[in-house]
Amino acid sequence: MPGTVDATNTSDISTTDSGANSDSAAFDLMAELNNLRQLDADQIHTAVTQYVLPALAALAVILVGYFVAKFLSRIVSAPVIKRVDETLGKFVGKFTFYGILAGISLATLSKIGAPVGGLAALVAATGFAVGLAFQGTLSNFASGVLLLVFRPFKVGDVVNAGGIMGKVNEIDLFTVTLDTPDNRRIIVPNSSISGGTIENISFHKHRRVEVLVGVEYAASIDETRRVLTEAAEAMRPHLVDGPSRGYAVILDNLGASSVDWKVRFWAHSSEFFDVKEQLTGQIKQRLDQAEIGIPFPQMDVHVTGMDAAATPQRIKPRPRAGRQVA
Repeated sequence: MPGTVDATNTSDISTTDSGANSDSAAFDLMAELNNLRQLDADQIHTAVTQYVLPALAALAVILVGYFVAKFLSRIVSAPVIKRVDETLGKFVGKFTFYGILAGISLATLSKIGAPVGGLAALVAATGFAVGLAFQGTLSNFASGVLLLVFRPFKVGDVVNAGGIMGKVNEIDLFTVTLDTPDNRRIIVPNSSISGGTIENISFHKHRRVEVLVGVEYAASIDETRRVLTEAAEAMRPHLVDGPSRGYAVILDNLGASSVDWKVRFWAHSSEFFDVKEQLTGQIKQRLDQAEIGIPFPQMDVHVTGMDAAATPQRIKPRPRAGRQVA
């Protein structure tokens, strides 16, 4: 029938149009996917070319610079350690190492286009904040640099610094380690040392020992001088002789209760305390042999107004523990 034929034809035409539309959408989707793939490949290639490869190259340069800085720091520090001081040499080596490494790093980052100016500003701001937080530590560091540059003492010297006397065991950028004569180890901040008086006791090879002696007024001056001279002569094996050296016996002062003398004796710095002790002993022994007295403080107690019944002769002895006195 004509109506049926027309309906069938219409249905076929609709099916054909729907299939064509589906194929067109599939082709469009595949084209978009290809475009996306091509776009991703281009972006990846651009990122690798502009960022990844320069970053790897910069990292390689910095790594090589690390070993170069380490090598150069050893070359610079070796003569300082050998000819000047080990601590100063280590400091110079570290300063050279970090300076070269920082210079290579900044130059490399600038070469690949990194914002070095902003990085420098960030480092400066961070340094300022850290400086405020660690004022005491930075003060010790600055003092340590001054100690290493001016070198008022070195390892092995006996010093009186920061209110402490001892032998220098180690000089660091922040502290100085001292070993005291009674074998105590004391760590003193560098700021306490550089901000005060530093006495290097063992700087010179020779030191003058001085012993003060007070004798009674009844003693003869000539006899006393002879005895003190003999005491100094007994120590001659330890004497450092020469211009402005040797020993001297000096009449120093007429005190309130004694005639004051000084015996000065030059000795090696390493023997200072031993010589002083032995010289003092020699002086005491020879004064005793010559029967020359050394005055010492005395106190006389006078008791007045005491009843006769309470005189010392009539005071009974105090009983001992566990015993009774009848």
